[in-house]
Amino acid sequence: MSLKDKILEFFSLKSKVQIGGSEKAVEKQKAMGKMTARDRINALLDSGSFHEYDLFVEHKGKDFGMEKKQLPADGVVTGTGTIWGRPVSIYAQDFTVAGGSLGLAHARKITKIMDHAIKMGMPLIGINDSGGARIQEGVNSLAGYGEIFYRNTLASGVIPQISVILGPCAGGAVYSPALTDFVFVVDNISKMFITGPEVIKTVLNEDISMEDLGGAKVQTEVTGNAHFYAKSELECFKQIIKLITYIPWNNKKKADTFDSKPPNQKFDIENIIPTDSRMPYDVRDIIRAFCDDSDFFEIQEKWAANIVIGFARVEGKTIGIVANQPLALAGVLDVDSSDKAARFIRFCDSFNIPLVTLVDLPGYLPGVDQEHAGVIRHGAKVLYAYSEATVPKITIIMRKAYGGGYIAMCSRHLGADFVFAWPTAEIAVMGPEGAANIIFRKEITTAEDPDAVRQEKVAEYTAKFANPYVAAANGHVDAVIEPGETRKTLIHSLHVSENKNEKHIDRKHGIAPC
Repeated sequence: MSLKDKILEFFSLKSKVQIGGSEKAVEKQKAMGKMTARDRINALLDSGSFHEYDLFVEHKGKDFGMEKKQLPADGVVTGTGTIWGRPVSIYAQDFTVAGGSLGLAHARKITKIMDHAIKMGMPLIGINDSGGARIQEGVNSLAGYGEIFYRNTLASGVIPQISVILGPCAGGAVYSPALTDFVFVVDNISKMFITGPEVIKTVLNEDISMEDLGGAKVQTEVTGNAHFYAKSELECFKQIIKLITYIPWNNKKKADTFDSKPPNQKFDIENIIPTDSRMPYDVRDIIRAFCDDSDFFEIQEKWAANIVIGFARVEGKTIGIVANQPLALAGVLDVDSSDKAARFIRFCDSFNIPLVTLVDLPGYLPGVDQEHAGVIRHGAKVLYAYSEATVPKITIIMRKAYGGGYIAMCSRHLGADFVFAWPTAEIAVMGPEGAANIIFRKEITTAEDPDAVRQEKVAEYTAKFANPYVAAANGHVDAVIEPGETRKTLIHSLHVSENKNEKHIDRKHGIAPC
């Protein structure tokens, strides 16, 4: 065979494999509003940057007629490319080939590109669209999942891992996304669950749709398993591309610096917080009032809304923001918000992103439900994460900072490098009303006019503690600043802490609250 014939044969084989499954399967995929695996990769990466590997890998299954079946690329496309000109590793499961089912060869294509990503220090993006384990391969399919989970764990905190759910992701398969840093879902396309509707119907005699069980809205609003929600695949890819601009390529790097832009003047930081400390406000307006171009990239917006997390920039440099949200449950910490904050804090610490914490909360959420849900161990995660973090940590107490909530929200006592307070800050064991009722109980109950005495004692306690100056006098607050000084203060604090070098006691690893 001549060289020309060999080249023609190669292109013929390549084109057949790249088609994926049958034309009918591809048409069905598109009819569901879903792109093909290679179309997804090309839509996400820089134009023309994708280089595919292991195109001709074949399965080794011999049971149940598998030896006669040809599965193009074994149902998964793997390779490298670039986003914003920077290299990434990527894989995309191909639902048109045996439902994207995972066998051993399929899994080892994935683990090979994962190993490559770890070794080369580049982000890993996994596009999940699979019916689950390939039943015909038995335990080999389960072995494949185990090898993927193992590498997810090895890569954790070393390279950013991004999971995109663009179809079903069921059974054991869901644990790979759960082990990664960010999970993206798309309305009416993404499905995540351990046990499907059919099994639930059989075992529990309950009818539930796949969408209600594990659809995109459920995963972003109810379970917190997903971080970003989009209405289309293209919108999802735009979210991923934006996220990539905020994070470094690996744990040895820092995020890229962009041109600094002043905040939009419509966000007047001096007038966002109401004069009545019982009135709510949107803490995101505070964030937009000091960050570059008022651009705040929020994460898990719809879940545990009483805490706000996300990325922004100050002077062109990425910061991670954790903020109590007075609009939801007065900004209290509870089971879900503690989990949400702690995980984000640990991500920022792993990838050299300074943390800015905005404090306004009355404490932890009280109640039997929270106690029984384990608010003690969940709440401890926030304390652990802040105490463990060695990146620059800057805290701004804007209004309420009561009790355990004050300590947990990156107080000086958990290792904050800088703690600033606005004149509106209230730092105390509890709110004035509750404190006065306890401290002055006897005087109030024995008074001729209990209500008048109670108000008098509330005012006395407020004058004593509902301000930042007692904490400042004890060195727990570094400076009391005007709200209008916030951006300037942050810029200076970030600048002087840029080369922070903090080491913890030598140990294998700590044991975080579960």
